[in-house]
This record gives sequence, C-alpha cells and structure tokens, in this order.
Amino acid sequence: MYAIVEIAGQQFKVMQGQELFVNRLEGEEGSKISFDKVLLIENGGNTKVGTPTVAGANVKATIKEHCKGKKVIVFKKKRRKGYQTLNGHRQYLSKVLIDSITE
Repeated sequence: MYAIVEIAGQQFKVMQGQELFVNRLEGEEGSKISFDKVLLIENGGNTKVGTPTVAGANVKATIKEHCKGKKVIVFKKKRRKGYQTLNGHRQYLSKVLIDSITE
C-alpha cells in the first residue's frame, strides 16, 4: 500500500514505515502530525485517485528530528572578465516517519 501526499508544497510517494526528509515543518521533535492532502491511494491493485484529493484519506506521521541538508554550492563565473562568486546554503529539513495510511 502506498499513497501520494502533498507535504509542505511538494508531492511524495509514501509507504507505511518509511522515513523521508521534507522541508522544515512546524512542531516539536516526536510530535504526531497528519496530512490530509492525499492525491492517490493504491492498495493491492485497487487505486483511488482524488479530484483533487481523496475524500476521507489521511496519512499520519511522526517528526523524528529537525536537521540541515547537505551544503549546496552556487558558483558563478564570467570568463575573461575577472568575475566569480561563490555562495552556498544548507536547507532546513525535517525527518518524518510515516506511521499509517488510512482511506
């Protein structure tokens, strides 16, 4: 069984027991959250597609930790002009454990 869920503006394919990194969510570590924007549910060949969401469907999860992602390097250069800049950033993420998927 899997579901396609919209979390923090992005769509993810999730299964029960799966851990995934999403953009930083509000809430403390260890707190329970639920996502009701379920776009699709597949259960043993039986597929329900929402228009735009599946009515009554819900995905429950637990926030495991808040962390930062890997550093992303942004390097810009124009050749023969002496111009080059180096910037970087680390995205704030939340590690989420999917507890259950309900239809």
